[in-house]
Amino acid sequence: MLFSLVINSGPHSLHGGTSYNALQYAQALVRNQHKIHRLFFYGDGVYNLNAQAITPQGEFDLAAAWSTFINENNIDSVVCIAAAARRGVLDESESKRHNKAAPNLLGNSELSGLGQLIEAAATSDRVITFG
Repeated sequence: MLFSLVINSGPHSLHGGTSYNALQYAQALVRNQHKIHRLFFYGDGVYNLNAQAITPQGEFDLAAAWSTFINENNIDSVVCIAAAARRGVLDESESKRHNKAAPNLLGNSELSGLGQLIEAAATSDRVITFG
């Protein structure tokens, strides 16, 4: 089956590890030979791909885990541009456009609009939302 996942919660949200559960679910899909069409990070979910976030020593680095998973499995990872800009998660182009010092979006994801989510829903057999 072809899946797309929508991640709405941040790595340290009050929702009890929803983003971590999304990562575990995505890893299980790949292990079971399913395909992931797209990961779509929306709302506070954009914080999962903030390259500048610091994970305290001894805690699980969810941003690094998402980045590794995306890279190792060559998965299309899209971050809602409006949600990201609102939360200060910017790529090179957006950081320049908004006169910010540096980009902080993990390099294996792209900023885009909700059209990418609509396309993912139209293309995928299942869309699973976390958070």
